Amino acid sequence: MSHPTEDQAGDIPPPRLQRPRRRKPRRPGWGNSDVLRTASLVIAMYLVVRLLWFANGLVITAFLGVLFGLAVSSGVDLLSRWRVPRGVGAAAIVIGFFGALVGFGAWMAPTLHTQGIELRRRLPDAVDRVEQWLDARQSGLLGMVSSVSPADTAPSTTQPTQAAPTTKPDSAHGGSTLKDQLSGRMGGASQYLFPFLHSTAAAVTGFFIVIFLSIYIAVDPDMYRRGIMHLFPHAHRKRAGEVLSAIAAVLRRWMVTQLIAMCTIGVVTTVILLLLHVKAAFALGLLSGLFEFIPTVGPIMSALPAVAMAFLDSPEKALWVGIAFWGVQFMENHLLIPLLMKGGMDLPPALTILSQALMALVFGFLGLMCAVPLLAATMVAVKMIYVEGVVGDAQPNAIEGLQTALEE
Repeated sequence: MSHPTEDQAGDIPPPRLQRPRRRKPRRPGWGNSDVLRTASLVIAMYLVVRLLWFANGLVITAFLGVLFGLAVSSGVDLLSRWRVPRGVGAAAIVIGFFGALVGFGAWMAPTLHTQGIELRRRLPDAVDRVEQWLDARQSGLLGMVSSVSPADTAPSTTQPTQAAPTTKPDSAHGGSTLKDQLSGRMGGASQYLFPFLHSTAAAVTGFFIVIFLSIYIAVDPDMYRRGIMHLFPHAHRKRAGEVLSAIAAVLRRWMVTQLIAMCTIGVVTTVILLLLHVKAAFALGLLSGLFEFIPTVGPIMSALPAVAMAFLDSPEKALWVGIAFWGVQFMENHLLIPLLMKGGMDLPPALTILSQALMALVFGFLGLMCAVPLLAATMVAVKMIYVEGVVGDAQPNAIEGLQTALEE
């Protein structure tokens, strides 16, 4: 093989060095494309917020469906270990759950019907007894609770011409009695908190939406997870998957815990009311179990009618009923819930109350039901994305609890 000589090599021109291209200096300020892109983003966000606000009932109903679907998927995962198809397992769990409710309702229907009538009939009398007990103590601190003045309740014995009328003077103008005030306030609150109950079609439609969403999500939760993951860039999908898994684990654990707590509190409350010989014990125990789904506010709502019914017998029994409800809630918050959660998400009580008040004020009763799980999901996202990812502060206790929940 011949090699080029020096003369031939000298004829080869040297390679040309490419000069780096100079970037044009960026002018300060926004260009037309930047303004158009930002305006489009702001308009799109505004339209999405308006759409969510317009369909807030549907959004909250869908969230409840996802919440129940995560709880059903826990049972489906257990059935799948025995090679039960997920579709069959999800349908069996939902149908079995409602079948158990119908069977329990058919078994307790005569008792609940009788006690429900007695509760509606005697609860106004119990409120009157509470009012009389407060009127007798107008001079003390308890008298400040009652809005009825002593002059309205004390009969006149010195002047026959100024005898007290059979009805209170202000009763025709809005009702000055405690019973009338409570009925008026409860009527206004029910119209605000339970607007969906005034439309049977809306209530039935929302009920079936929750059921079908629960079944569909429990059958194939990975399909919806993959769809959400496509919305994130590839570089952030791993972290997004961890956050979504942690949120799902917290919501699933919270939902299962609430269902167990509802059954436990309902049974324990019924037994205590039976031991205290409170009338309509089964109906009041059922109310306690149902209102247990609403943390912080639900126990108070369920305790008020029980205390009022106990007032029919004596104030001392009402005091014992109030102490019993407080003891049940104390045991639940310090024994039952920590045992079921096992290192799950610990929610600050102040944030819990504020979130419930805000959601109830904006969205009514459905918002009140979803306030605590939404707060739990938000706190998981904030801790994992902002506190750990941006600030750099580790959250070992919360993350270890979430990892344990994921493994279980």
